[in-house]
Amino acid sequence: MRIGFDRDLYIEKQTEHILKRMEQFDNKLYLEFGGKLFDDYHAARVLPGFDVNAKVKLLKNFADKAEIVFCINANSIEKNKIRADFGITYDQDLLRTIDAMRGMGLLVNSVVITQYADQPGAITFRNMLEQRGVKTYKHYPIKGYPTDVNLIVSENGYGANEFVETTRPLVVVTAPGPNSGKLATCLSQLYHENRRGVQAGYAKFETFPVWNLPLRHPVNLAYEAATADLKDVNMIDPLHLDAYGVTAVNYNRDIEGFPIVNTILTRITNKTIYQSPTDMGVNTIASCIVDDEVVREAATQEIVRRYYKTWCECRMGREETDTAYRIEKLLSQLDVDPESARPVAVAAKRKAEQSGSKAMAIELPDGRIVTGRSQSLMNAAASCVINAIKTLAGIADEVHLMSPVILEPIVKMKRETLGRRSPKLNLEEMLVALSICAATNPMAELALSKLPQLKGCEAHTSYMVTAPGTNILRSLGMNVTCEAVFETDALYND
Repeated sequence: MRIGFDRDLYIEKQTEHILKRMEQFDNKLYLEFGGKLFDDYHAARVLPGFDVNAKVKLLKNFADKAEIVFCINANSIEKNKIRADFGITYDQDLLRTIDAMRGMGLLVNSVVITQYADQPGAITFRNMLEQRGVKTYKHYPIKGYPTDVNLIVSENGYGANEFVETTRPLVVVTAPGPNSGKLATCLSQLYHENRRGVQAGYAKFETFPVWNLPLRHPVNLAYEAATADLKDVNMIDPLHLDAYGVTAVNYNRDIEGFPIVNTILTRITNKTIYQSPTDMGVNTIASCIVDDEVVREAATQEIVRRYYKTWCECRMGREETDTAYRIEKLLSQLDVDPESARPVAVAAKRKAEQSGSKAMAIELPDGRIVTGRSQSLMNAAASCVINAIKTLAGIADEVHLMSPVILEPIVKMKRETLGRRSPKLNLEEMLVALSICAATNPMAELALSKLPQLKGCEAHTSYMVTAPGTNILRSLGMNVTCEAVFETDALYND
């Protein structure tokens, strides 16, 4: 795997940048953290070499200066909103992240429940947090937000929100997902701080888009692909260009919302702090790219993966086709055909056509492509992973790692006892069976030891893999895409 990004240099430069921003204010900076604190796989995919937990490692440099405030929208709790990449609700992800942060020795201050209007789910969640010793604060809907500045910046606006008591100079405001109220929480805190005579400041930590990369750089286009459902569009920041004569990239929502945000900031602090939305950001990504060619190729592949993922979402009724067409337009700007740009997609479709059954292909670290098809005892994903680890271990194709004598009773039990319509072993079941065989079979043990080498490998299936199957493939670290084709004609798959 070629490296295009220097992770250590990034943490060093980003730390310096945040420290300089802190010096601009009265020893109190509210830093809005966009994106994911942990497991930022999008950044790792488009910037080969990026540490998926870079933000948390960065925060460890501020362990004695920073505290963390989490935001969660009460409506997201009420609707059981799901974080798509992990398949868990926002409230559960928030709890998971708090545990992880505390485990790394970072100070978690509290949780702010935004848009709080006595929603039953939010009340239950708040009570649970309080019972577990986590401080919670309520921030309420403000009529006319965000345009009625007179009301917003008043005792009946931000003044009605509960003030989050903090003790450290850097307050990181983060959330489990978008639309959680991070910006509003920061501005509300600034209102209260200034009323108390503290000239606190605000800044924004966003990884993408990268302000000093070209507008149509694949890294920035990959951000557009990732937020195509939100209709985000990268633009040249006209305010930054006008103020400084410097071309900078930002996205439409930040540019469109800046005049109001700036008006609110100016009203709170009685001075103009920023000239443009780009001014608000702290982003050193571009200066840490060490191989632009590698990064461009990786970002292009991410757009292709988003293309396949979105068409599958459309097929399942979870996404509008306009979202997929927006990603197609991004690929056309790069003159990229999604199928020919993804060799594993070609291989998987060819295997499916030749075998007349569902198929999967995996590109190994050395560039070899291994395929597998659905068989009587296991599905295509299980078959392909077995073939991949056998290839990595140098085990001949005709060698069986697991005897049919072991597998057939499992299939029979699934069909006759559990009543499964599709009793074939899925990937997880196959790996459990292989682990059992490894206790007495050295070949199986050798093959299992090669599983970590699948991390970062590209994979494609000729059908849409179910959510449990996708989670296992993700756990192995593979970048998986699927054809927008249902695995069976059945409306319900058990």
